[in-house]
Amino acid sequence: MKVTLDIDADLYRAAKVEAARSDRSVREIVEEALEGWLRAAEEAEDRESASDALAEYQRDGGESAEAWFGRLAAETQATYGEPAPAAHDE
Repeated sequence: MKVTLDIDADLYRAAKVEAARSDRSVREIVEEALEGWLRAAEEAEDRESASDALAEYQRDGGESAEAWFGRLAAETQATYGEPAPAAHDE
């Protein structure tokens, strides 16, 4: 897709210099910059979502997996007693 951009002349010159220095086109430089910017924006959004989820978890009284499984094991043991010893083939 073709796009026309009206950008700062110094920025364009710097992009042309970088393109020439790295044996790439200005188009490749701009695409790389846009991809990097979009990736960074997505990663920031992911970090924000993870932070929001953790805050919700803590606010709602969440517990660690270790604590939850420990509680489940204790409840199972209280309900069903000690597990039978494993039979050994002799």
